[in-house]
Order: sequence, then structure tokens, then C-alpha cells
Amino acid sequence: MLLGPNRYGKAETRVVRVTRDGGVHHIKDCNVSVSLSGDMDAAHLNGDNAAVLPTDSQKNTIFAFARKYGITEIEEFALLLARHFVDSQPTVHHARVEVEEYFWDRIRAEEATDQGQHSFVRSGREIRTCVVHHDGPSRQATIVSGLKGLTVLNSTGSEFHGFIEDEYTTLQPTHDRVLATEVSAAWRHRAEHDAFGTSYERARRAMLDAFAGTHSLSLQQTLYAMGCRVLNAREEICEIRLAMPNKHHFTVDLEPFGLDNPQEVFFAADRPYGLIEGAVLADDAPDAGFAWE
Repeated sequence: MLLGPNRYGKAETRVVRVTRDGGVHHIKDCNVSVSLSGDMDAAHLNGDNAAVLPTDSQKNTIFAFARKYGITEIEEFALLLARHFVDSQPTVHHARVEVEEYFWDRIRAEEATDQGQHSFVRSGREIRTCVVHHDGPSRQATIVSGLKGLTVLNSTGSEFHGFIEDEYTTLQPTHDRVLATEVSAAWRHRAEHDAFGTSYERARRAMLDAFAGTHSLSLQQTLYAMGCRVLNAREEICEIRLAMPNKHHFTVDLEPFGLDNPQEVFFAADRPYGLIEGAVLADDAPDAGFAWE
């Protein structure tokens, strides 16, 4: 028997960092997962833990680094952690750090100007994500940023027809339908840079602009348009991968009630659903390496 590829770590450490700027507070709410690999075969083969950094220590490192260094952009925090684990432990050769960020909106009180600077409501926005790999032997780092749960809808401007029809096909072609999806996207950076926040907001904006501005003949076409818009808008991004479920909206038949329905009342079905996935790459994109692992 041979031991295959393996890694271990602390998953889903929730850390909330409050930065107090006088009476104005700022919140970073994150979920951090660490995976380490390296010269650790003995732990599997004979239970020798001499090369193992406990997952509890990894959790404590996350909290300590949040205090010592703060959390600005999640990519920077993930890279800081990944480098620490590889550089501080001879048996750790590779670190993977994944971070999700949850948004909070500030509540501003109407009565007094000194209120509302420390009160927040959980935002209905998407979840911001990143995955950072740092490899000790090559000294190479890759950074993949992204988001999930970005729910969008076009109430018109979408068609679907000309598809294969076989003996099991009941779907009718349409030249006007609701197109809705919940976007999960991840994009790979060419190299490290110092503008992850700006890059995130503008990549997000590019996807929204493409979704709204594309007259869609298929969700696949819309996915490709969104990916192209991001790469055209952000030169620091070389590849983007998207997963977009088709959130079906079916026109309700109201004829039994003596009513017409000119594409105004719909039944929103949550499952089953079509799932469209794809990647868009710049023609000069460097090799992905371990970026997507």
C-alpha cells in the first residue's frame, strides 16, 4: 500500500475583527480554513506526530494574526497566514488558506450624529471569497479571489430556442423569458498586487454590467460575456471560472381562472435546475499550477 496525496488543517475558523477608529468602528467578518501539507507521512503510517502542527495551533494563529496585523483585504490576510505556516515550520511545505468574508452595512441613526458609527446590519450582498496557496520549495504563491451568492435577474431580454429535441423533450422554445441565476465566480491573479479591494469591486461591477447588457440566447452565452468583461476590465486578472445555476421562472397558467398572463406572474422553482459552468482565460494566461486545488 502507498500513501497518496494528503493534507490537514483547521476548517472554518470564524473570526470577527473590529477596528476602532475613535468612535467609528469597522468590521471584518471572516471564515478562515487552513490546509497544510509536506513531510508528514509518518503521522499517517505509524502515528508519529512529530511533524504535525496541531489544528488548534492553526486556529490560535488566525486569532493572533487578526489582532497583531488586523484584516484589511482578505487576500493579504490569507497570504500572511500561508507564508507564516510554511516559513515557520520545516515540515510544512505547502499551505492553502481559504477565506470567506461576510458584509455588514452600517446603521446610521437619524437623531444624533454620534450614533450609528458602531451599529451594523448584516448585508444581503454576496459572500466574498479567496483561496491562497503558498509553496515553500518553489517560493511561489497563487491568489484566487471570488464571490458566491450573487443573485441576479433579468425580467426580459432572454431567449432559449433552437436546442435539441428528442422523444423526452417537453420544454417549449421561448423568445422572452426571465433569466435568473446565483453567480459563483473565482478569478486568478497574474501576480500579487496591492489593490485587491478595488479589483474585487470592479470585477463584480463588470459581471453585473455584462449580465444586464447582454441580450441572452442562452445562459452559456451570458456566462462567457461576463467572463470576457472581467478580463477586459482588469488586466491583473488572467482567468475566471463561473458557476451559474438557472433559477427557473415558469409562467403560471391563469386561464382556468379566466385571467390572461402576459409574462407577469411566475412560479419560481428552486429545483431541479440547470447548472452552467465555464472558464474564460486570457490568451497569455500563465500556467495555473496548483491555483484551483
